[in-house]
Amino acid sequence: MEVASAAIATLVGLIFAMSTFERWLAKRRRHELAWSISLSMFAIAAFALALGAQMGWSPVVFKTFYLFGAILNVPFLALGTVYLHFGKRTGDKVAATVVIMSFLALGIMIATPLTHQLPVHQLAQGSKVFGPLPRIFAGVGSGLGATVVFVGAVLSFLRTNTRRFRISNALIAIGTAITGASGLLNSVFGAMTAFAVTLVIGIVVIYLGFVAATTAAPQPKVSAV
Repeated sequence: MEVASAAIATLVGLIFAMSTFERWLAKRRRHELAWSISLSMFAIAAFALALGAQMGWSPVVFKTFYLFGAILNVPFLALGTVYLHFGKRTGDKVAATVVIMSFLALGIMIATPLTHQLPVHQLAQGSKVFGPLPRIFAGVGSGLGATVVFVGAVLSFLRTNTRRFRISNALIAIGTAITGASGLLNSVFGAMTAFAVTLVIGIVVIYLGFVAATTAAPQPKVSAV
């Protein structure tokens, strides 16, 4: 189940990333580029999860999963929301912070040793194998980023008077909440199953929100998230 779910999440993430990147190529809107980067990272994390579930976890695979899935992808998704709601000037300032944080996180993940041996066929918790610094980056990046995305979706929902766009932004907010629910599902399923389930359900719901937005009749100054 873990391998299939992670593979589906990888495929959907790639489709979503290509869709937003195609829109960026057409209109060069910076929020779509940020979303494309985020969703590419999401697909990388899902692929790492599939590799770990199928072939066993190694330090490189686990660090790849943790870097792109727990630290970086949500901040870039939030960056797209900032560009959309606050414009280029504010977005560029936030982008500089996100890029600096990304390079710091990359360096930390490369340099930080594992405190314990990884279980080969089980997804380890970051608290069990990392010191405090990677976990702080993950908590701040994912927690703050998810809050920005969720608030942005709610703002778009409240500002929009078109039913389809309301549905679109509601789906995006729900999908973001689902991707953050792995801890809850971890108490019901195993850790790897919980992450696989939230990955595939969350990205599918967000993607449905994207489809609802792009198939709606054009409206001035209205967009998803």
